[in-house]
Amino acid sequence: MPIRPLKILLLILLTQSTIAQTRILKGIVKDAHSDERIPFASMQFQKQKTGKLSDSAGSFIFHFNEWPSDTLIISYVGYQDFKLPFDSFLLSRAKNNVLDISVLMERGNFAAVVVKKKIDRGLLMWKRIVKHKPQNDRYRFHNFSYELYNKLEVDLKNIKREKWENLPFIRKFNFVLNNIDTTEEGVPYLPVYITEAISDYYFQKTPLRRREVFRGTKTMGVNNESVSKLLGGIDQNVNFYANFIPVFDKQFVSPISDNGDAFYNYKVLDSQFVNGRRLIHFFFIPKHKGQNTFEGDCWVHDTTFAVQKMNLRLGKDANLNYVNRLSLIQEFSMLNDSTWFLTRDKFVVDLSLLSGEKEKVLSAIGRKTTTYKNIVVNDTSVTHELAKNKLIEETIFPPQANNAPDSFWVQNRHEELSPTEKKLYQTIDTLLKLPAFQRAIKTVNFLATGYLDIGKFEIGPWYNWLYANTLEGTRFRFDLGTNEKMFKKLYLHGYLAYGTKDQQFKYEGDFLYLFKKNPRTYIAAKYSKDLDYGQNYLDEVSQDNIFALTIRKNGVPIKFMKTELMQMDLFKEWHSGLSVTLTGSRRLYNPLLNLPEKEIFNDGNGATEPLNTFETSVQLRWAYLEKFLDGDFYRYSLGSPYPILSFKYTRGIKGVLNSHYDYSKISGSVSDYLKISPYGNLYYSVFAGKTFGTLPFMLLDVAPGNEIYYYNKYAYSLMNRWQYLHDKYAGFNFEHNIGSGIFRFTKLTRRLKFRQFYTVKGLWGSLSEQNRALNMPAGSTYTFQSLDGKTYMEIGTGVDNIFKVLRFDFVWRVLPQPLPEAASQRFGVFGSFRLQF
Repeated sequence: MPIRPLKILLLILLTQSTIAQTRILKGIVKDAHSDERIPFASMQFQKQKTGKLSDSAGSFIFHFNEWPSDTLIISYVGYQDFKLPFDSFLLSRAKNNVLDISVLMERGNFAAVVVKKKIDRGLLMWKRIVKHKPQNDRYRFHNFSYELYNKLEVDLKNIKREKWENLPFIRKFNFVLNNIDTTEEGVPYLPVYITEAISDYYFQKTPLRRREVFRGTKTMGVNNESVSKLLGGIDQNVNFYANFIPVFDKQFVSPISDNGDAFYNYKVLDSQFVNGRRLIHFFFIPKHKGQNTFEGDCWVHDTTFAVQKMNLRLGKDANLNYVNRLSLIQEFSMLNDSTWFLTRDKFVVDLSLLSGEKEKVLSAIGRKTTTYKNIVVNDTSVTHELAKNKLIEETIFPPQANNAPDSFWVQNRHEELSPTEKKLYQTIDTLLKLPAFQRAIKTVNFLATGYLDIGKFEIGPWYNWLYANTLEGTRFRFDLGTNEKMFKKLYLHGYLAYGTKDQQFKYEGDFLYLFKKNPRTYIAAKYSKDLDYGQNYLDEVSQDNIFALTIRKNGVPIKFMKTELMQMDLFKEWHSGLSVTLTGSRRLYNPLLNLPEKEIFNDGNGATEPLNTFETSVQLRWAYLEKFLDGDFYRYSLGSPYPILSFKYTRGIKGVLNSHYDYSKISGSVSDYLKISPYGNLYYSVFAGKTFGTLPFMLLDVAPGNEIYYYNKYAYSLMNRWQYLHDKYAGFNFEHNIGSGIFRFTKLTRRLKFRQFYTVKGLWGSLSEQNRALNMPAGSTYTFQSLDGKTYMEIGTGVDNIFKVLRFDFVWRVLPQPLPEAASQRFGVFGSFRLQF
């Protein structure tokens, strides 16, 4: 009996000695790009041939009596092997005989999928997943709702302080560089922006209804409701179970698409048990080069064949600009024994003007994390909330949601901010208050948009300041307008121009008063006296700026007409997308050069201004669920998922303000932009109109021609301005952007990311004998043409995405026959610039 305490004491001493001698290696295996943990990574010692797998959270731990003289090799499908030698450098990092590390796996090439067995287990697994999609896709429910938390972060990568701190435009903001950090792989980065949003999202399948109610947004430096809405669930909704997955403005084929076997090769690797459920590891690679597809892997529940987690990475040959690397991750959790629902998704992208993952140049990293809480399915509370909708889709943004207080975020954000993220908010707040930073932002905005705010006024655009032509000589123009600091709802603008050759001033004054921004209601008016270059509303590049001089077609004279215009518009819009514009306008026309003289239209009554007209019009436009990016007074359309319809009726009234003409006009159009994945996208426009009355040429329909070598999507490339005249017309405009197309079949064009397209434009038109006699009298110095019921048609193709910004169109005129003798009206090459992903 007295010996027992001694044994206990010896046992304690031996245990302590063993613990003191134990060496521990522990850590986490993660994706170097997305920072996502990698579950069940293989870990094996090179010499001993022993090892284990990381757990379902990517964690691992080893215990040693002595540090091994060996190398630990970590491997996982789709990644380069990570070799961890137990050398003096590694062991020097141990603290109290514990090494705590993060293993960052870099992506590598997927091994080719070779099926040697009679049964292709990978293809069989894909078929089972597709078969069970109707039971696993969250859109199978009659309705659902959840609380949505979005966090978007932007970092600058490969930024070195010693190279930046001495730059003249950075010196005043050197404190920002204090935030430079280093990733676990040793790459310097600077967090520059962060924004958050919390909303309640509601969905109903039949009848289709969507509703989102924002509870809070935090967008420092961006006080714009239309921008904040883009952070919500309606505009950022990615569904891996869908056939196509949006990546910026492109559509990529989902690995579990209904036709996925035409685009991917599949393989089943192994299986693991997590929380008592068997998960099958399934991976995929693109079957063909040059297509917009992913590579990656996923874990699939073996009973329901539901995806538990999927990792998508950008395919090596995907035709996407400025994107070096991209990761898409979605995780699903079980709400009950059989119901899987999306609970987290993550989007990580590296953006750079230069291509290639190994570029050591400045680039941007965007990280968007979305989490889902308080998920409710098939519940009357959802239908009750959706009953408030007047439209299929509504986004509610209460005033109190904009920049909600810190107390709201502490209580409601789904995950706590890291110390770096908290510090970033403080830095942004300090930066936005610096006068020097505000001046820098103004300068960049001025160069990019052409406009510069000076106090309560704005000047610009700068590219209209200088121009030259044969009539005016050198033309100088200066614009001055107000901004929101002067008036919140009223915009005043005007310009003054002067030509050194004609020695005449031209000018304009206009205003816009916004009664309501959403839905939009305003009144606008303007008075102008200037040259009208014709159909300016169709131009992607206007004709009175310094760039137009260098790209005009040779031998095509500029047509000059001076116009005095008085106009007033009243615009009213409804939530349904229907809008009406009421317009009253008076115009005095004076053709000056290379157009018929106004004297031939004199009716003999001695009128000094025979080309004087007054008209009223009503225009109806319907663009259902159209979205906009709002400015202070004007807005930019982001398009509509439905066709856009427009109808206009115009009535000219004789005698009002000495007007000389009675007439009526009707016109209408239907246009749409369609994504037809995987075959690219389509744009089409169909239009028609008719004019009732005998009128001078500027009041008839003048077919839109193009007299410069910059491609105009809305004009006929091989037709001059003021060339074809009609009082009855119909036409169409069709463009198919295919994507890689034939360029995916050669290595060089795949690498250059060329894109293929084709265009077809047609026009039918006729001119009545009365209008022909008035506008084409014998002896006139200018002769119009008319199609007289024939078809005008152009077809074109070319190369897009040259150096990521250039497009060249090769256009042929094929109708009407015989073709004109002038080669410039039979074939032409046109260029254009565009920024696109």
